[in-house]
Amino acid sequence: MSGQRLKSQFQRLFSHFNGQDSDTTLQEISEVLFCTRRNVRMVMNKMAENGWIDWDPAVGRGKLSRLTFHSTDSELQQLHARKLVAEGKLEPALEALDYNADKLAQIIQEQLGHTTDHGQQIVRLPYYREFTNLNPLQPLRRSEQHLVRQIFNGLTRINEEKEEVEGDLAHHWEALTPRHWRFYIRPSVRFHDGSLLESEDIIATFDKVKRHRLFNHIERIDAPFNHTIDFHLHYDDHRFPDLLSNLIAMIQPAEADMDNSNELFPIGTGPYKVIQNDTKRFKLEAFDQYFGFRALIDVVDIWMLSEVASCYLQPASDISQVGDVSVSTRLKLDEGCNFLLFNRTEGLASDPEWLTYFLAKLNALNILQRLNKEQIGDFRLTNAYGLLPGWAHVPLSRHPVPAPPKPKSVTIAFACQHPVYPHVATAIEELLAEDGIKLKMLELTTTEIALGKHAGKIDIWLGGMSLMNHRDDALLSWFFNFDHIARAMPETEFDALENEVALWRQSRDTIAPCQQLGAKLVEFGQVLPLFHNWLGVDDTGAVQGMQSNSMGWFDFKSVWMKPELDTH
Repeated sequence: MSGQRLKSQFQRLFSHFNGQDSDTTLQEISEVLFCTRRNVRMVMNKMAENGWIDWDPAVGRGKLSRLTFHSTDSELQQLHARKLVAEGKLEPALEALDYNADKLAQIIQEQLGHTTDHGQQIVRLPYYREFTNLNPLQPLRRSEQHLVRQIFNGLTRINEEKEEVEGDLAHHWEALTPRHWRFYIRPSVRFHDGSLLESEDIIATFDKVKRHRLFNHIERIDAPFNHTIDFHLHYDDHRFPDLLSNLIAMIQPAEADMDNSNELFPIGTGPYKVIQNDTKRFKLEAFDQYFGFRALIDVVDIWMLSEVASCYLQPASDISQVGDVSVSTRLKLDEGCNFLLFNRTEGLASDPEWLTYFLAKLNALNILQRLNKEQIGDFRLTNAYGLLPGWAHVPLSRHPVPAPPKPKSVTIAFACQHPVYPHVATAIEELLAEDGIKLKMLELTTTEIALGKHAGKIDIWLGGMSLMNHRDDALLSWFFNFDHIARAMPETEFDALENEVALWRQSRDTIAPCQQLGAKLVEFGQVLPLFHNWLGVDDTGAVQGMQSNSMGWFDFKSVWMKPELDTH
């Protein structure tokens, strides 16, 4: 008999006796369960084995047997739902609970956090959407950028504590000239599929990477010796090793489809490999052949729960208690901001009058006042006065809002499946409606936005940036990213800023021009900073070493579980 049929039989029995312990007969039970007296004995014994009842059958026809209930119909429902949730079957679990989302959220919360299964240490985390692209050569959102760092390696990386460049796949490097850099590669590095990292993989990766504006001064790449890679540049670059820590420069196998914008199961050399990626679960498993220190947590299991209970999807919280779960109050500002990017080449903002109107009307304070705090949940937004926390480039004085040139429609685009952007767009819609302007909202994927889909029809992009570290030059990966800003900015202005960056790279001692770059973007009216977001992780549980990084996540490979002491 199937487990589900046995549960149905129990529910029928429980309902017939109203859950009360009773004296009964085999004949009565056979009529309740619609089965023979012989099958009754088998069914009742099975229920007793499961601990749902005690069954004391009487000897002899007509004698009364004793039935004692140990489980309720509701308890069985909960047990069944817990089993389905553990298997990742959230929709059947919701159905088993009569579509009671609160009950399902409670079961999910019980199973989140840390656990041990067959000797493996597992961390389970909630998230609000699936991960449909993990290709570092494609435009990625904040969380995907973090996951890519767990799956791939570059030739170099930035030490998050020291903010200095250090070796990753390359253990040493030298500048033979400022235009000729040599990197020495670690031997016996393996990809997640077991294949060895070869020079061809690095060359093939950079043949794709150098198409990006940030790397277009790479002339060619070759391998003069075993485990040795040479880069030849079009102009001097004294900061080239720092550049190679960029997310785009993560090394992939030569045979990988590096143009794939829907990469679900990427192959890297990092501490974790992807073993599951679908609409309900994303699972990483520690890679035992990782060339560095083996990850301390065996499995990271991320559950997609957007349709169940958004209250458990907080990126951070300053609430000291959520139910019985303590939450850390140690938060820090996101290294980046949400912003409005104006289309000054093809959109309304190419008209100085419209641009002046937008900058005055759509400032952060006006938008914040119209945001529904209940709708954005525990996202803590604070007014941004520059692109990065601590930068103050937005004028403090608030000029009177001029009348728009003439009432018409404005088109705004933002990334789909975002928990905050639709509410910000609604606030902007209300502001513009005060002046008789209709707002058209266009939700696109991150890839579509970065690659310029419908760019000629869009007046404003609502977006956000999150930088991988706190160095000033981290801003460059956003500024040059897939030409998104270059497409919206007058060519002469962009070329001037790009030239400043190139001159800085060619100089050994010049200070990074990134603050000036950020200031000019605001001064030009190209970008209007809106909000910084407070980020953090719950570090109050048994998982040790959980420290929020600049992306609002934590380094999976560095956390571990301290065994709980038995105090009895």
